[in-house]
Amino acid sequence: MLAEAPAFLIAIEQSALAAAIRQSIWAYPAANVGHILALFLFAGAVSIMDLTLLGALRGGNAASIVVQSRRAAIGGLLLMMATGSVLFTAEASHVAMNPIFQIKVALIGFGILNALVTGPPLRRALVETPPSAPFPLRLRAAAVISLLTWLSVASCGRLIAYF
Repeated sequence: MLAEAPAFLIAIEQSALAAAIRQSIWAYPAANVGHILALFLFAGAVSIMDLTLLGALRGGNAASIVVQSRRAAIGGLLLMMATGSVLFTAEASHVAMNPIFQIKVALIGFGILNALVTGPPLRRALVETPPSAPFPLRLRAAAVISLLTWLSVASCGRLIAYF
């Protein structure tokens, strides 16, 4: 716990739930493993989706691949948020004051915003783009941004322990 942390973070960290997470021999490790497994689901789905949009993965129905990958990515993201909340609760003031965590949170927001902004044009392109044609440049650029953003989020997640 850091003295300069806002009171609400200290309150989260000192809550009965946070104490139970820290004292349990299973809660924190299970959330940590769950977070990693959710990351695999999310990263795999995002990679498949973005690489399909970039034209690097061919041979299947691109629209179907992207739609299914997007659903899996949403599921993975929700699981990561749930498990990440457990991990955060146990050490709220320490983690929240970490500059790498702050960068991670900003990147997550940016990645979600990119996905939300890309959603409507993506849905149109999945219907309008012929199977052998490349997706519009805007969507390919969004796919590159997505890949770079989520790789950066994962990197920040690993670096939090070192700062």
